[in-house]
Amino acid sequence: MDNKMYKKYIRQRLFKSDPESIHNLIIYLGRVMAFTKLSRLLRFNFVFKDKRLENEIMGIKFENPVGLSAGFDKNAQLTDFIPDLGFGFIEIGSVTANFCEGNPKPRLHRLVKDNAIIVHYGLANQGAEKIYQRLKYKCFRIPLGISIAKTNDSTIKGEKSVEDYFKSFELLKNIGDYITINISCPNSGDGRSFEDPFLLESLLKKIEKVRRNEKIVLKISPDINEGDLNSIINLSKRYKINGFIISNLSKKRENLSEDENLKYVGGISGRPVQYKSDELIKKVYKKTKGKFVIIGSGGIFSGEDAYRKIKNGASLIQLITGMIYEGPGIVKKINREIVELLEKDGFNNIQEAIGINARN
Repeated sequence: MDNKMYKKYIRQRLFKSDPESIHNLIIYLGRVMAFTKLSRLLRFNFVFKDKRLENEIMGIKFENPVGLSAGFDKNAQLTDFIPDLGFGFIEIGSVTANFCEGNPKPRLHRLVKDNAIIVHYGLANQGAEKIYQRLKYKCFRIPLGISIAKTNDSTIKGEKSVEDYFKSFELLKNIGDYITINISCPNSGDGRSFEDPFLLESLLKKIEKVRRNEKIVLKISPDINEGDLNSIINLSKRYKINGFIISNLSKKRENLSEDENLKYVGGISGRPVQYKSDELIKKVYKKTKGKFVIIGSGGIFSGEDAYRKIKNGASLIQLITGMIYEGPGIVKKINREIVELLEKDGFNNIQEAIGINARN
């Protein structure tokens, strides 16, 4: 199924229904298809391989740079299904120490004119223990990242929030290939971000005492101010953080088309975040002289979008909203287009393109 067919015949039907209901339906169908092995049949249509896309990052081998962002497979139910859509890696979660029912519904809204989503899930997930039990004996066909966040409970503050994060880290640190510490979720109950340097350092100190060889990345906001960004980079150097996911949802609603759904609260994903994400990737790459891994996220709808992030400094990219608007064929399309762009620029491997725009 190509993108044109999806947008012409399928998307208009899906978009007539509540977004969260569609999301839950896809989770259910994906689980069924993986269990019955029917998902393997999808590989013929959705998987694209090329040696020029392969790279080793943080000691992890990636067949291609396109990953599924945290926020889609919140409870790690699709780890057997997602590889058959052609993704190079998957990040599950965000997972919190305790079960989270999330914010009241409706909490997911489309902004169709802007190719965007308003997200206000409030970190709904089954909790670290249940997800640990689901994953502890599994083998994964593509690299797995686990995003952890603070339980959505406004009474968990200060050092209690550090303990909350740490509980998830200790439980999940030996599963998968890397841990993402989501320090920038805009939808948690106390309204605080762990981009606060004091709280973040307290958490990283605690993690340092038990950390062995775990690969750790921090997920930061597209709206972060310069002071907090510099503090996070300095802390990341001190505590040997491997990299950053740039970026998360945006709280700001600038230059959006008129839409009745704008009355709803939540963070913005998709096309409106694209420029902020691109520029922040370039800024962080320059500030750190390319010594940290960057996973680019925000407004990726084509190979050109992905390639721009790569040339700005991203080693990998992630998406969700692009798949919602363009269909599951987007992964194959992006990978194929990246290869074409590499050829055009005279590169033999994707590694040669990383950060080329930020070095000038």
